[in-house]
Amino acid sequence: MNCTNAPRIVNTLMRFVRQHRFTLLFMALLVFCSIMVIQQYRARQTRRVELREAFILLYTGGYSNEATVLYNHLLRDLEKLPNKDLVDDWQRTVIIVDPAANQPDNLIWKYYWTVRKEMEKRSEDSIQKARKLAQDEK
Repeated sequence: MNCTNAPRIVNTLMRFVRQHRFTLLFMALLVFCSIMVIQQYRARQTRRVELREAFILLYTGGYSNEATVLYNHLLRDLEKLPNKDLVDDWQRTVIIVDPAANQPDNLIWKYYWTVRKEMEKRSEDSIQKARKLAQDEK
């Protein structure tokens, strides 16, 4: 690059920035907001796993009062969970409890069955939606 062309390139670039400053600022803001949304989503997902693991740790360690608080928090957010997180919770709890044994006093067992019922409810809704789509296509 020739040194005599540098001022001309800088002038062209500055003119471009001045002409499109609002568009460039909007694009920068859009990128920043997108990054923040992704970061918040990942933080929330990590927080959910931490709560579940803390619940299991506290309950198996005999800290039932603290485990009950986390159990209630997990239940409160259960309906809003994505299917993937619901399956993760189910898989994590099924290895701890015996699903066939009736243990209504065991919070982990109760959480397992609550998650399973939610999964069944969602699968029924999915099947109903799929059947309705199939009928609409006839």
